[in-house]
Amino acid sequence: MKAVLTGLILLCVHTGAAALDGSASERWSDQNAPSQPAEHGARDMPPLPELSAQSALVFDQASGQPLLEKNATLQTPIASITKLMTAMLVISADLPLDEHITITSDDRDTIKGTGSRLAIGARYTREQLLHLALIASDNRAAHALARSYPGGVERFVATMNRTARALGMRDTVYVEPTGLSSSNRSTALDLARLANYAYRNYPEIRHITATGQYTLGTQRVVLKKKHHRPARVFYRAVAFNNTNRLTRMDGWHIGLSKTGFINEAGHCLVMQAQVAQRDVIIVLLDATGNNSRARDAMRIKDWLEESPAPRGNDARYTAASRT
Repeated sequence: MKAVLTGLILLCVHTGAAALDGSASERWSDQNAPSQPAEHGARDMPPLPELSAQSALVFDQASGQPLLEKNATLQTPIASITKLMTAMLVISADLPLDEHITITSDDRDTIKGTGSRLAIGARYTREQLLHLALIASDNRAAHALARSYPGGVERFVATMNRTARALGMRDTVYVEPTGLSSSNRSTALDLARLANYAYRNYPEIRHITATGQYTLGTQRVVLKKKHHRPARVFYRAVAFNNTNRLTRMDGWHIGLSKTGFINEAGHCLVMQAQVAQRDVIIVLLDATGNNSRARDAMRIKDWLEESPAPRGNDARYTAASRT
């Protein structure tokens, strides 16, 4: 199925085709996404945990049913969860991962004015930028990936939206590739569709986002201090921690994850994990406080572990072929 989607993405890129027809969207939606939240999905489950997130969904990948739902169809800003779609398109385009891309002034954040550890003029491979965009949620890395895509950022964003429609993400809109804009909006239900599809079909994203830390190796570092002249130059290993701290905690078996935060979106988390003999997708949007999404995820984990074991618990999704 990924080969079909990849072909359609490339067709859109090279021909500027209109939106994909509804029948294709329905077909992919049925096969790769949770159904609309249903009461029977939570039958026989213990009382729902109290969550900080304003919108949440826990989706059982084996049964295809939601286990927990809280405002799952509420459209809200999604911040850097955007980068999950960005990575999918970059990988689907089959661009050389060892090609070097230079960070330019065009990659600066002009929306929120945030900083980056990637200096203007520095060169990184496309593979390194994928790691930095997904693990460290670096905005310059994500923008550089979109800028170097065939047709540039404008074509990239158009393809993001066409792909969302192809996957049945009816309440999702993208305006840029980083998530800095609050106009990038989606729902917990749509993001569960996206995460489920990415987990099943993109082993590269699974490998990158489940890693707790990423290092660029030895890099040249320039240290500038207000009262220190001249600047000190030295070399050291430059490491980046995964923005999802659960990837570095014992007791978690995480297969895919992405976090996000801007003021308008609150703290967000999309994650695939194996919990209590279940393969689940957890989506948490608009949580309040720095540690709130991690605490919500822990509450959900405890809740699932207290729940009855699923029937046929040997059912597991495997990655689809990319050829």
